[in-house]
Amino acid sequence: MKRMIAIAGFVTALLPGIASAHDKLTVLLDWFVNPDHAPLIVAKHTGIFDRNELLVDLVAPADPNDPPKLVAAGKAEVAISYQPQLHVQVAQGLPLRRIGTLVATPLNSLVVLRDGPVKSIADLKGKKIGYSVGGFEDALLKSMLEQYGLKLTDVTLINVNFSLSPSIFSGQVDATIGAFRNFELNQMDIAGKPGRAFYPEDYGVPLYDELVLVAHKDKLNDDRLKRLLDAIEEAVAYMHNEPQKSWQAFIKESKSLDDELNRRAWGATLPRFAQSPRALDNHRYSRFADYLVKQGLIPNALPVADYAAELR
Repeated sequence: MKRMIAIAGFVTALLPGIASAHDKLTVLLDWFVNPDHAPLIVAKHTGIFDRNELLVDLVAPADPNDPPKLVAAGKAEVAISYQPQLHVQVAQGLPLRRIGTLVATPLNSLVVLRDGPVKSIADLKGKKIGYSVGGFEDALLKSMLEQYGLKLTDVTLINVNFSLSPSIFSGQVDATIGAFRNFELNQMDIAGKPGRAFYPEDYGVPLYDELVLVAHKDKLNDDRLKRLLDAIEEAVAYMHNEPQKSWQAFIKESKSLDDELNRRAWGATLPRFAQSPRALDNHRYSRFADYLVKQGLIPNALPVADYAAELR
């Protein structure tokens, strides 16, 4: 009996060491937790991170502009960001690299009230447009306005932070750029104020990856990053195989997630997650860089390797 107690005590003493074998990793989200982050949340609550020996801290930002800057400053290992923003920030000198893709299709849209006065982008002249993340939404909006002979100076841009739909409801702005078609449109419909969306890719904007994972360019050999991507890939497959179990895992993060808006957004987002998050489409990235040069958002198109990597 004494021997069994001694062995039990020895194993108990080892448990903290076992827990510490899971490497800590901080991932800064681009927004408050929502279905766009589903693979990360599902990986957290189904043991997928645990199987990859990761203890991942998911942190929602106070300001959606901050996460890439904090990663560049070494304050976190990974940030969820946007491909267009990545091009602009690397051109500005931030030491960032795209290491993976979370959402592989555009979600961004320009949204107005369906029953409001704006029926066409041409109607935006003289109107107020809200945005949340500066630096890339300007490019999308500029391209869309140009199709109707308008310029950014023909509208007034207002930073409404997280309050995209509420800013339209309140009349603070007439439209928002950066509204996600899987989220804000559902939010407006549920509120009884349905929206009308104009999609950038219908107005001369090349297709791009919406949500990407970025890391510091000098830390790409960190094995934790590779395991994070493995975990995300596994989580996306699990979500397709077990949609109901995945949803239950997702709402474990917070009771507030279990509502009509998130259920609708979940279904709208699931087909858009990258099933091979490591994979890098060099042509897609270089094509979008050329587009940003034409729009005057970056001075020149850098080699893809200067801002994106495919970790092996």
